[in-house]
Amino acid sequence: MPTKKPNKVGEVLSKIFKNGETKYNLQEFSDIKIEDVLYIFEKEKDRFYLKCLKRQKDVFVYDENTNKSQPEEIVRQLWIHKLNKIYKYPMDRIDAERTIHFGTKEHARADVVVFKQDKITPYIILETKIPKKEKGIDQLKSYLNAEGAEIGLWSNGHSRVILYRPYPREFSDTLPDLPTADKTIDDLLEEKKTLLKDTTTKADLKDIIENMEELVLANAGVDVFNEVFKLIYAKLFDESEARFARPDQEIFFRKYKDPSKTYSAINELFKKATRKWPGIFLEQENIKLSPDHLSIVVGELEKARLFGSDLSIIDEAFEHLIPEVAKGKKGQYFTPRHVIAMAVKMLDPKKDEYVIDPAAGSGGFLINAMYYVRDRYFNGSDDSMKEYAKEFIWGIDFAEEISKVSKALMLIAGDGRSHMFKLNSLDPREWQGEDVELLDARAKLKTRLLDLGNSADNAENQKTFHYLNFDVLLTNPPFAGEIKDSGILRQYFFGKKRGKLVNKIERHILFIERTLDMLRPGGRMAIVLPQGVLNNTNMEYVRNYLLNKARILAVIGLHGNTFRPHAGVKTSVLFLKKWDKDEEALRNYPIFLAVSKKGGKDNSGDPVYKKDASGGFVHDTKGRKVLDHDLDEIADEFLKFAKKI
Repeated sequence: MPTKKPNKVGEVLSKIFKNGETKYNLQEFSDIKIEDVLYIFEKEKDRFYLKCLKRQKDVFVYDENTNKSQPEEIVRQLWIHKLNKIYKYPMDRIDAERTIHFGTKEHARADVVVFKQDKITPYIILETKIPKKEKGIDQLKSYLNAEGAEIGLWSNGHSRVILYRPYPREFSDTLPDLPTADKTIDDLLEEKKTLLKDTTTKADLKDIIENMEELVLANAGVDVFNEVFKLIYAKLFDESEARFARPDQEIFFRKYKDPSKTYSAINELFKKATRKWPGIFLEQENIKLSPDHLSIVVGELEKARLFGSDLSIIDEAFEHLIPEVAKGKKGQYFTPRHVIAMAVKMLDPKKDEYVIDPAAGSGGFLINAMYYVRDRYFNGSDDSMKEYAKEFIWGIDFAEEISKVSKALMLIAGDGRSHMFKLNSLDPREWQGEDVELLDARAKLKTRLLDLGNSADNAENQKTFHYLNFDVLLTNPPFAGEIKDSGILRQYFFGKKRGKLVNKIERHILFIERTLDMLRPGGRMAIVLPQGVLNNTNMEYVRNYLLNKARILAVIGLHGNTFRPHAGVKTSVLFLKKWDKDEEALRNYPIFLAVSKKGGKDNSGDPVYKKDASGGFVHDTKGRKVLDHDLDEIADEFLKFAKKI
């Protein structure tokens, strides 16, 4: 009897899925011990096969010489396992490579079909061959139509969409999960659900939103940003109530069998949320999605748990939601998270330091600062972080959609009283008025005004909010556009030339001046700027201003692809420490310089680095994509450098 060949599952999967170009992933199966489920072996020299769980035949998955692979087969086999072991469908009700007929001539093969108890009628159809969501869902819908099946599931291992065709409707609905073999669809939709048992913090919110857009939102005739944001607001309220006010932690944000009941329940949660957390939506607002459309959307969203989730992941989902036109017009291309992490690490905010971002966007810098302080000073305690955030984290942004996002993120972090304001940082004149939000913003910001040393200057500062008293500032100001408003220009040094007002000036130049005025003497800042500010000869006056006002700690040049696909402008992160009386004499000091170049991994899978002449770290030309830990290593080198000086 021949000896069974060794199981190469771990080795082969690492080779198939390490390629960043593949559209497949195995995140969906994080709860499965894959090496105990699949048997992958070398059947021929350098050619690997697996044993199909249903057909018990050998199926090719990987060729080591050509690097040809079939990741979709791995996903299919793991779904067969889940259907059998988790959803309890017996193998005699499961088929693979089932022929689907379209009329008399056309036919295709469905990846997996689950039959009803008669073992003849298709009940669930799975599609794994097409990794792209849009094409995969279209293919799945055609299978459902041809076979009259009630449920369809598309998955590429990372993402999944569950479609449901409730006869006699012509469009597809969704389900939050597959029913197990011993339950009906009605059972699934009617059973009571609780926060911890039926939701997960591991859900990919951005992916869920993309699913919602693909299934219904793009053609629903509504403002997608506002409607999804309403749903998230309602879900936050429901989770909060389930956690603190309902003894059994039952959740009401869920899909019910009757779409009108779903709409009534979700809209009521939204109305209660606007009353509990005012300032983002008006109390008279309602959800504008139709009951049928809302029912589809809720089926996708209900399993995600927002409280307790990684805020940076939710932040990226919100950034996806913000209309592209709003980003483009204002030049607000959001900062990649590895750039944010580098800047926060280099500035090293302390637990008693006030932090502000005057162009906060969705709050990326502020969220990262919160987590940094939590991990460094509070031993990872979220409760301590929340108390810290209530006092020390501040943010300003002038765009309404983005301001909503930052407030919601701070709400998720547990800080319902956060200092996040919808204001124009460049024009404090707009901070005046009797609007409730403006009154609240002014009252809070007055507590952060700098003491200028005499009553006359302090009285003027109370009116203009010109000089603030923050310890740390992190920001990526919008680059696009020029300021032509003379009322704004006359407030700034850069708004004048030889004693006369200039006609216009680029927005980010004014931000340089404004941000320095927001810092106390000795305060530190990191600001993302176009490289031209630091290189171009016509920008020398800006550099002279900076040297007069602050010590340059470091300049980190970012790769030209850092902000793609939104923008290709070359940027640098400038790190400054505002002069105070004790430091102004120290004009001769070293500056840390580093460049993040396009990099990747060599054939061994290890990062490839070399040092440039300035001592900064630079990738060589072998790789293909920017690595997060390139910037993290630069941050580590800076911290060593800072200790020496």
